[in-house]
Amino acid sequence: MSIVVQKFGGTSVATPELRQLVVNRVEEALQKGCRPVVVVSAMGRDGDPYATDTLKSMLEDLYREIPLRELDMVMHCGEIISAAVLTATLYKNGLKARTFTGSQAGLVTDGNYSGAQVIDCRTGKLESALEEEEIAVVAGFQGATTDNEINTLGRGGSDTTAVILGAALGAEQVEIYTDVDGIATADPRILEEARVIEKVTYSEVCQMAYEGARVIHPFAVEVAMKNRQPVVVKNLHHQVGGTVITSEGDVEKKDYRVHPERAVTGIAHTTGLVQFQVELDDPDSQLELDMFQRIADAGVNIDLISVFPTLKFFTVEEDKQGKTGEVLQQMGINFRLEKECAKVSVIGVGMRNLPGVMARVVKALKQQEIEILQTADSNITISLLIPQKDLSMAVRTLHEHFGLGEAGETVALRERAMEKEK
Repeated sequence: MSIVVQKFGGTSVATPELRQLVVNRVEEALQKGCRPVVVVSAMGRDGDPYATDTLKSMLEDLYREIPLRELDMVMHCGEIISAAVLTATLYKNGLKARTFTGSQAGLVTDGNYSGAQVIDCRTGKLESALEEEEIAVVAGFQGATTDNEINTLGRGGSDTTAVILGAALGAEQVEIYTDVDGIATADPRILEEARVIEKVTYSEVCQMAYEGARVIHPFAVEVAMKNRQPVVVKNLHHQVGGTVITSEGDVEKKDYRVHPERAVTGIAHTTGLVQFQVELDDPDSQLELDMFQRIADAGVNIDLISVFPTLKFFTVEEDKQGKTGEVLQQMGINFRLEKECAKVSVIGVGMRNLPGVMARVVKALKQQEIEILQTADSNITISLLIPQKDLSMAVRTLHEHFGLGEAGETVALRERAMEKEK
C-alpha cells in the first residue's frame, strides 16, 4: 500500500473554492494508486470566527493569565474544525473520509503545553482507515499525552505532524502545499528573478528556514532528515513542479568543485533587528555570563552574537529592544544601539570546507557600498547584519554574484571569462 501524506495550510481550506482545489490534489493521489493521509491547519485569520487567534482571544479577553493547559484546550479546536469541514467536502465529492484528532491519529506528546514534542506515534487507527479505503483527514498541530492531556505542538506544528505521520506510516513522500511554487533561491517578494529550486538538502532547508525563509518549519525538516523522509513543497494551484527536500546523496552534485563561485544554494533574510553594542569595563567572564543569563530569563532570544574580551555585539528582534535594554540598565551596563537592521544569509552545502566564500560575499557587498555591521558563519551558512534599507540591494547583489538566477552564470565566472579574452 503506497501512502502519501498531504499537508494543507489554513488558507488552503479557508473557502469552498480552495477546498475544491484540495479535493483535486487528493483525487490526483488516488489516481496514482496512493492512499492519502491529509493533514490540515486551522482555517482563517485573526477575526474570523474559527481562527486559532480568535479562539485564543475569547479566553484571554476574560482572563489574561489563563493557564497554558486551558489555552491548549481551545487552541487545538481550530484544526479539528478544518479537518471536519474538509471531510464533509470530500464526502460531497463522492470520496469516503474519516476525521482524526491528533491523538486519535496516534501522536503521543510529552506534556509540554503550547510547545509539546511528539515522543511516539501509534498509527493503528489510521492504518485501519486506509485499509478500508478511507481518506484519513488529520487535525495538525496537536497530540495528547498517555493520560489524554491535550497538547499543541507550537509554531509549525502542522508541518511537523505531517512529517511525523509520513515517517511512522512509511509514506512514499510528504507533500507540503502552500501558495508558492516551492522553495526559492531568494524571497520572490524582494527579488522577482528568484527561481524555484528543484532539489535541496535537508540541512540547506533547515538553515534557510532558521534564517528567515518561511515555506516550511525547520523542526519539521529536522524530523524528516532524521527519518530520511522525502518531502515535496508544492503550490496548491499547480499539479506539477515544487521543491524536493532530500538527503545530500540524492541531490545532483553541483559543479562547485569546478566553479567554487556556485557554492551557494539560496539566500534568506530576517528584518526588524536591533544590534546591541555592549562594552564592559574589564573582561569579567562572570558579568558576561550573568548578562546573557538575565537576558534569557527575560524571555529574549539573541540571534547574531560576537564576543570579544570587553566588547559584546548581539542582535534581538525590535519588539525585544525595550526588555533587553531594561536588563542591561538594571545591571549598570552601558550599551549603544544600531536600529533598523536586517540579516542576510547565503546558504549552501557547497560552501562546506571551501575557502574564499566569505571573502567573495564581503567583496560583493562592499562594491555596492553596503555597510556590514556584523558577521557570523557555519560550515554551510554565512550571515551578515546590514542596514535594513540596503536589504533589497544586498539580496539582488548576492543572488547575481553566485549565479542563482535562471541563467546560472555568476559574476565571478563572467569576470574570469573577460580576463581570458584579454
